[in-house]
Amino acid sequence: MPFTSELHALALITTATALMWVPYVCGRMATFGMLAPIGNPGPGYPIDPPWMDRARRAHANAVENLAVFAPLVLIAAMVGLSTPVTATAAWTYVVARLVHYVIYAAGIPFLRTLAFLVGTCCTVVVGITLLEHGL
Repeated sequence: MPFTSELHALALITTATALMWVPYVCGRMATFGMLAPIGNPGPGYPIDPPWMDRARRAHANAVENLAVFAPLVLIAAMVGLSTPVTATAAWTYVVARLVHYVIYAAGIPFLRTLAFLVGTCCTVVVGITLLEHGL
């Protein structure tokens, strides 16, 4: 199976998603010290500042969306489907998801939703292209 542009985009966004915990965990350590962030949350666990909570939620959202996007890109690679449309959709997804993370953590609601919708549309484009390919 060739390493297509879509697979390259998938490798990049998967790696980025795997690292999205770093800012909020480092923020917790800087704010609460080294031990609190590695302990089990409980009644005395410190409350995260808003940006850290948003970054954590943005990370969870990235994982949820990757769970839909990744299989479609992998299926496309398995069936040998790589077109300018799927490549553009994959790279646009990467940009949209990275922008979504930053904007979500920064607390900018309208742009966050727009970035989310762009990423979702990219996923749908890859899915529809696959379905058309199978007909």
